[in-house]
Amino acid sequence: MLLQYAVLAPSSHNTQPWRFRLEAGRILLYADRSRALPVNDPSDRELTISCGCALMNLRVAAARVGLAAHLQALPDAGDTDLLAVIDLEPDATDQTDAGLFPSITGRRTWRKAFRARDVPGEILQYLSAAAGAEGDWFKVIDRDTDRRDIAELVAEGDAIQWVNADWRRELAAWMRPRRTGDGLTVPGLLAPVAQLVVRTFNMGKVTGAKDRQLADGSPVLAVLGTNADEVADWLRAGQALQRVLLNAHRHGLQASYLNQPIQVPSLRPGLQQIVDRPGFAQILLRLGFPAGDVPATPRRYLDEVIERRE
Repeated sequence: MLLQYAVLAPSSHNTQPWRFRLEAGRILLYADRSRALPVNDPSDRELTISCGCALMNLRVAAARVGLAAHLQALPDAGDTDLLAVIDLEPDATDQTDAGLFPSITGRRTWRKAFRARDVPGEILQYLSAAAGAEGDWFKVIDRDTDRRDIAELVAEGDAIQWVNADWRRELAAWMRPRRTGDGLTVPGLLAPVAQLVVRTFNMGKVTGAKDRQLADGSPVLAVLGTNADEVADWLRAGQALQRVLLNAHRHGLQASYLNQPIQVPSLRPGLQQIVDRPGFAQILLRLGFPAGDVPATPRRYLDEVIERRE
């Protein structure tokens, strides 16, 4: 089933904020607002981007079995939860997306340090083209001064978020044992302790120092951005992001996110100034060659996210 691959997309806090309705020859993608992050993501921007990532996986999985996915984005102004309608029909003429299929199951969010190995420029050009294919842009941060400034913005974002007790409570609520099938995985016996610590203590300084080091030491820092900043742009950004991530995996890379300068509104203009191009930063990525592998994050059962209509 195509949807078993769609749901392998990344999402903020692994919330998996998507629902699907199956109809004859088509799939409807809905935002699941019950899985929103009102403190971390008050406008549902990242929620929509996450759904866009799932949509990209669906397109790739469809191409793999010889189906063309014809997309209608935001088809009903009266139903803001309905993000896309995907009509499927046989068409194996374009196999470009099909070649990305193995990376759906191989992609991981790599939160540790990368190998001390440069990423060839031709791969970065390839990733830029991948984002461009979805109508978005991908800017690699080359200058050392800019990288250091971004690392400082990340640490500042950590400090701002962690001082907010509501933000800490929201984060703690999504720290869950693997058996739940969602959230940020914590060993089952330790979950209550970890949640209590996060709710109670401001760890912004420690987290900021760690994230600053990760940013400084990453072979690649890059920003994925859009030309506008509306719901349709966020949905497109998710598709562009997943296309970049799948192409990155195809070349041996993994990625993770340092989105604090985008999540904190007061910091976003500073990041945009460093990026120095028109548009809106949507995702701050770190990329590199991983030193090993990590288990896939858990996923909910498909029956929990699928509605069938005869």
